[in-house]
Amino acid sequence: MPWDFWLIFFVLAIVVPWRGRVRLQRLLAQPVFRTKEKLVLYGTTIAFQWILLGVVAWRAMAGGLSQSELGLTRGFDATIVMWTVIGALALGTFQWFNLRRLGGMTGAVPELMRKLSERLMPQTPVESAPYAALAVTAGVCEEFVYRGFVMAALARVGIATWMVLMISSVLFGCAHAYQGRSGIIGTTLMGFVFGLVRVFTVSLAPAVVWHAAIDLVAGVAGPRFLSAARPGE
Repeated sequence: MPWDFWLIFFVLAIVVPWRGRVRLQRLLAQPVFRTKEKLVLYGTTIAFQWILLGVVAWRAMAGGLSQSELGLTRGFDATIVMWTVIGALALGTFQWFNLRRLGGMTGAVPELMRKLSERLMPQTPVESAPYAALAVTAGVCEEFVYRGFVMAALARVGIATWMVLMISSVLFGCAHAYQGRSGIIGTTLMGFVFGLVRVFTVSLAPAVVWHAAIDLVAGVAGPRFLSAARPGE
C-alpha cells in the first residue's frame, strides 16, 4: 500500500476521532449554543469534509484506484433505485423511532444525546437549511472516504471481504467517538450495513442516500424527542 494511503488511514484512525472528542468537549463546555455558533459549526464541518474528500480522491487516483473500485461507475438502474429507496425509508423510520425511544429514557446515554441534540440539531428555520446541507455533505463525503476509498484500498492489497467490511466499519465508528461508547457501537454496526450494500450493489449510491436520510431524520426527530425537558416533565 502506498505511503500516502497509510497516512490517510492514520488520519482516519487517530486524527479524526481525536478531533471529534476535542470538539465535543468544547461543545459541552458552552452553556449556551445559539444560532450563530451552530452555523459556524455547520460551515466548518462542511468545509472540513469536502477538503478531506478532495485530498482522499486526489491520492486515490494518484495511487491507481479506479472509479469502479471506488464504487462510482454503476448508474441508477432499477436495482440501485430499489435498494436506495427501500433502505432510506427503512433506516429513516428506524432512526425516528430510536430517537423517540431515547427521548423517553433516563441515564447517561440519553442525557448525552439530549445535550448533543441541543447543540448540533437545528432548532429554528434559519438553522434547518445549513443542517440539511451538512447532512447531504456527510452522506457524500463520509461514504466516499469509508465505503469508497477505505474499502477499495484494503481490497487492493488482498484483504478478505469480511475483514475489509470490519476495518472500514470500525474506522467509521471511531469517527463518531464524540457520541460515546454507544455511539461508536451504533455507527460501527451502521457502517457494516452500509458496507454490505456497497459490496452487494458495487455502488456507493445507496449508502450515500441512506446516510444522508438518517442524518436528515435526526435533524427533525432530535429536536422533537430530545428536548431539554426530561421524561415526565
